[in-house]
Amino acid sequence: MDAFEAHIAANQQRYWEELREFVAQPSVAAQNLGMETTAAWVAARLERIGAAVQVLRMPGAMPVIWATIGTGPRTLLIYDHYDVQPAEPFALWTSPPFTPTERDGKLYARGVADTKSTL
Repeated sequence: MDAFEAHIAANQQRYWEELREFVAQPSVAAQNLGMETTAAWVAARLERIGAAVQVLRMPGAMPVIWATIGTGPRTLLIYDHYDVQPAEPFALWTSPPFTPTERDGKLYARGVADTKSTL
């Protein structure tokens, strides 16, 4: 784990900024809010790390991102989503839901503790 932990330590600030940028993307499928923009963000991020990316489209559906990276005798499949539940009622938020805000060393934004944050 030393190499892994060293990598995380060396890149922690970059990962933190990418998370902040990602959760700032409004992406509410139930309201068709920001889905195209967020799909493009996800595809671009995957391409930056060397993945071959396809954006799959079907009538009436949100874009699906299909990406592959690497080769080898084993396959790891990850299924994830890049949308969040509606943030209403807004009055219950201490800070705007798509404005990442740090308080007491924790990041608050819609989707930061959901699957959206693991990308």
